[in-house]
Parts: sequence; C-alpha cells; structure tokens
Amino acid sequence: MKRALIVRHVPREGAAGYLQPIEAAGYHIDRIDVASPDFADVNLCEPDLLIMMGGPMGVYEQELHPWIPVQIAKLAARLSADRPTLGVCLGSQMIAAALGAQVYPGGHMELGFAPVSVNAAGAESPLRHIDGVPVLHWHSDTFDLPDNVELLGSTAKYAHQAFRRGRNVLALQFHAEMGEDPRFEDWLTHFWADLDVAQQCGIALRADHGLHGPVAVAAGRAMIDEWLAGIEV
Repeated sequence: MKRALIVRHVPREGAAGYLQPIEAAGYHIDRIDVASPDFADVNLCEPDLLIMMGGPMGVYEQELHPWIPVQIAKLAARLSADRPTLGVCLGSQMIAAALGAQVYPGGHMELGFAPVSVNAAGAESPLRHIDGVPVLHWHSDTFDLPDNVELLGSTAKYAHQAFRRGRNVLALQFHAEMGEDPRFEDWLTHFWADLDVAQQCGIALRADHGLHGPVAVAAGRAMIDEWLAGIEV
C-alpha cells in the first residue's frame, strides 16, 4: 500500500476533510508532530505522499522554532526529487521557502470564509473545483512566488493563494479541508487573539462554518481527489 505522511505543526490542525480522498486513493496515512523527538530523524523523501498542514508560527521564526530550518532542508530535498507534496497554509509557505522564495508577514489578517479567484491556469487545474466556493482563510503571512511554478488563484487581500509545480507539488494558502471538523471550535477558542486582530466575531464565524463548511469541504475533497489522480510517479 502507498504511504502518506501528514506533518502537523500543531495538533489542532490536521488534514480534516482531505483524509477521505487520500484514503480513497489507496494511501495508508501516518502522522508526525514537529514537536515529537522523532521528527529530526524522519526522512521526508521516503513517503509516497507528503502533506504538511498549518500552524500559527511563521517560517521566518526559526530562532523560536529550531525544527523549521530542519523541515525546510528536508523538504527541499524532496521537492528536488519531485516527490508528491501538498502544503496547506503554513505548509504552503514551507514549500515556497524550500523553493527559494521569501516568506514574510503580510501586514493584515485574512480570516473568514470567502472564495478564491481562480485564474486561467487554475481553471485548468484541480483548483477549478473551489472556484466561487467560500473557503476558510486564517493567516497573516504570505510569500513571493517561487520560480518555475504556476499561480492558480488569488484573493483581494493576498495575491498568492495557490500554486503548483508540475503535477506533483500543490501549495494552498487557504483551508478547504475545514468545514466539518469539530476542531474548528479549538481554533476559535485557542486563536481568539486573531479574531480581535481581524475584527471578526466568533458567533458569526460559527454561523458561516455551518453555512459554508460542508460545501467547502466537498469542493476541497474534489480538488484533492483530482490532484492525486494526476500525480506522476
């Protein structure tokens, strides 16, 4: 059986809705937390599929989080070998950094459900499934677009929402995996300071989660399902 490895930067940010298409594609899923003592010894080139999820830390906070440069170095080796890799939010920023691009604070918080504007390249990619669908955004960092990648989608606040390199590398700044996972409540209570910064109301976000979440997850699953079917091994 093919093996997928999910790298979690915090326990409350897992693959959520994306688990279904990954398992349906025939992958056995393993998980590792970056806080685990075993993380330093993990070979990120080994799994058939690598999925890196989100987290509140910044790629540039390497003095606070010594595992960040370790992960970027390992990821760079994997990307050099063109091994299938998916990055979500912080994971997308990790891919950008491993491809040599700068990651930095964007100057404002993007938080809440809103659609991604899919460009012409995105419309011919798996991203077509989320076109016009409100998906969850929760970040304030962004990145320069790496060399030799295709930009797939943008929002008014952040131009670089998704990119791919060939068929095997997909980076998503947004959270189309979230919408049915009960850990969303942990996000609201643990990251409450972000709500203040974004001037968002937790009650309104819960309502949006109930309204938009299932549609977002269905679109996200279709996107990942198509991407996995197109991977070149």
